[in-house]
Amino acid sequence: MPSERMRRVDEAVREVLSAAVTTDLKDPRIGFVTVTDVKTSPDLRHARVYVSVLGSADEQQASLAGLQSAHGFLQAGLAKSLRMKHTPALTFILDDTAERAARVERLTSGGEA
Repeated sequence: MPSERMRRVDEAVREVLSAAVTTDLKDPRIGFVTVTDVKTSPDLRHARVYVSVLGSADEQQASLAGLQSAHGFLQAGLAKSLRMKHTPALTFILDDTAERAARVERLTSGGEA
């Protein structure tokens, strides 16, 4: 279980990245993206950034590619905002929790998957 400090770090990283993704990135590949969660490694060298992307599978993959290409810019902004000893390397992962929840809802309400 993550410590209180790690939860605070994860939340701070999530907030900074959310703001940067919505206001600072101008890549046309990046659609409507929401940063849903961040999990940093205990040594703060790596961070898995979970994102939810509105759109088709192709649009989701394009958004992930755009985010990955902007990781250096986002990492620099993170370093500036959160004066940390180590700025974590960012890995973006598609968070499909909402889609899975909707599918479970359809299955339990008698609809088709």
